[in-house]
Amino acid sequence: MSEPIRILIVDDHPAFRIGLAAILGTQADLRVVAEASDVAEALELCEREQPDLVLMDLRLPGGGGARATLAIRERFPATRVLIVTTYDGDEDIYRAMQAGARGCVLKDLTSAELIAAVHCVHRGGKVLPPGVADRQRERLHRKDLSSRELQVLRHLVNGLSNKEISRSLAIGEESVKTHISGIFLKLAVNDRTQAAIEAVRQGIVHLD
Repeated sequence: MSEPIRILIVDDHPAFRIGLAAILGTQADLRVVAEASDVAEALELCEREQPDLVLMDLRLPGGGGARATLAIRERFPATRVLIVTTYDGDEDIYRAMQAGARGCVLKDLTSAELIAAVHCVHRGGKVLPPGVADRQRERLHRKDLSSRELQVLRHLVNGLSNKEISRSLAIGEESVKTHISGIFLKLAVNDRTQAAIEAVRQGIVHLD
């Protein structure tokens, strides 16, 4: 019999980690070797346990799941990462996939779907829910927002006027208008309300 797939669970909610571990524990070929609640702990346990696969949440203390995925893939290239998240925001998942994750599943999946996804990723496959996969293909063709456009967009989502954004970022109002036009173009929207909605829906801006 082959060695079981060694798994690290990374999530900041203890109850969810316990639930995942219980599901995986029903399979003889899967073994949870450790659990982490933040990015630093995840890297430390990857170093110590050398897991075959990491189940990674996107929203984590200490840098987030995409950053943790990138660090793991750089330092432990043999370890595969599968994102398990409540949030299906396009941008969060896109960043994680760009960082080297082999797939993403949402936390409302069934036990059978989770186990199938783990086996698929361990074999070298990729996993994305159908709706998420479609949006990820669309995202590949969208130009990235510049760092300044992201700053303007965050203020826009928070309801600031052009004058208030101008004052906050110490740039002219005409520059703010130019950046907003660029945001509208890249997000394929026509007004500030649509831009704010899309920014939150796609996970470009997170509401506290």
